[in-house]
Amino acid sequence: MTRALRDFVSGIGLFLHGLRLVLGNRRLLLRSALPPLLTSVLLFTALVLLAFNADNLVSWVTPFADGWADTWRELFRAVVGVSVVVAAIAGSILIFSGLTLAIGGPFYESIAEAVEDELPGGPPPAQHLGFARTAWVGSRDTVATVALAVLWAIMLFVVEFVPVVGQTAGPVIGVCVDSWLLAVELTAIPFLRRGYDLAVRRQALRRNRPLTLGFAVPVYLLCLIPLAALIVLPAAMAGGTLLAHRLSPELDGAEPGRSLPG
Repeated sequence: MTRALRDFVSGIGLFLHGLRLVLGNRRLLLRSALPPLLTSVLLFTALVLLAFNADNLVSWVTPFADGWADTWRELFRAVVGVSVVVAAIAGSILIFSGLTLAIGGPFYESIAEAVEDELPGGPPPAQHLGFARTAWVGSRDTVATVALAVLWAIMLFVVEFVPVVGQTAGPVIGVCVDSWLLAVELTAIPFLRRGYDLAVRRQALRRNRPLTLGFAVPVYLLCLIPLAALIVLPAAMAGGTLLAHRLSPELDGAEPGRSLPG
């Protein structure tokens, strides 16, 4: 087994460990399920409205196709419509996680604290973030990650028109990209508690890409299941804390608020 594959499997193990920790504490699970429940209702309503108005939206953004033959116009707009809905569903997971972390920051900070209390050596010196800071970071990161997701969705939409490759590699790349962006969001609180900013977080995760994807891909795929995020997101927060702890030796080389050396 190659090192990359071992790290990917280890990343899955971090999520499963987080799942066991959360399921083993019913009180913590019930508290942390409230923010994703509220966010789920809001995003589900938005997606339903989008689905019912997809035809009008597609016609509005593709006026150049009005003069095409009926068959080609309808086929093209059907592809665009499906792509818009799929991209919205994919992007909604990133929006969902960001809004949930913003709304439920204190709940998820308490998960990070509970997990770190059980780690070998005890919890690291940590900053208390509070609701205002977690809300700001969650909102800021959501805007940044969704913007990147939209750019990737546009590129992958073009790739879909490449025979065979577009239908096979495109979805895989899309899942990996969105999972990566999700990992950046889910590790925000444990990294910030250690005093490290977004640049350090991204560099640390990038240096351990297979481990990060192993953690994030199952989280992303499970969040596609309706209502599964009520349990998956708290577990992912615990897993993200374990991931930050795993990467903490690398963080020792970075000053708070600055990038990793090298």
